[in-house]
Amino acid sequence: MKNSRSLEIGTGLFVLLGFAALFFLTTQLPSSGLKLAGDSSGYRLTAYFDNVGDLKGGSPVTMGGVRIGRVESVSYDATQFKAVAVLRIDNEYNQIPDDSDASIQTAGLLGGKYVGIGPGGSETFYQDGGQIDFTQSAIVLETLINRFFANFASSQGQDKGQPAAASGAETTTESDAVNK
Repeated sequence: MKNSRSLEIGTGLFVLLGFAALFFLTTQLPSSGLKLAGDSSGYRLTAYFDNVGDLKGGSPVTMGGVRIGRVESVSYDATQFKAVAVLRIDNEYNQIPDDSDASIQTAGLLGGKYVGIGPGGSETFYQDGGQIDFTQSAIVLETLINRFFANFASSQGQDKGQPAAASGAETTTESDAVNK
């Protein structure tokens, strides 16, 4: 009886710790919607992308691996047929050259998306309401896998459908090489 009771208590504590860990992890996600104090300060930049992947509001904006802001919103511009990301950059990072580029990066293999800014060389800097002109869209893993398999299948079809002698190359067998 006592063994059964301690097993039940241990199982309950394990489940409780599991829920606490899940709660902690969901609060750490960029798209959890939790706003930190001071998130409304800073200046805004916009960037247009062909594909943002699963970039969401609240995702980090980094430069050189350091978080310098957050993605404020992601929407679709029907006039340019592109996704537009509004970035809120912290005030302390007010000297970003205006020829810098923005790309959508992935945190790890299956991690969330974030915006990485690569510094330019200009001596003038972005101001509030500026637009990042040089952008690189997200790399969609499914598209890469589909292209790989399509290329692999087409190369396999060429190998099977075309004999080696028909390609114009002279073939030499092992017995021909010995006889020479």
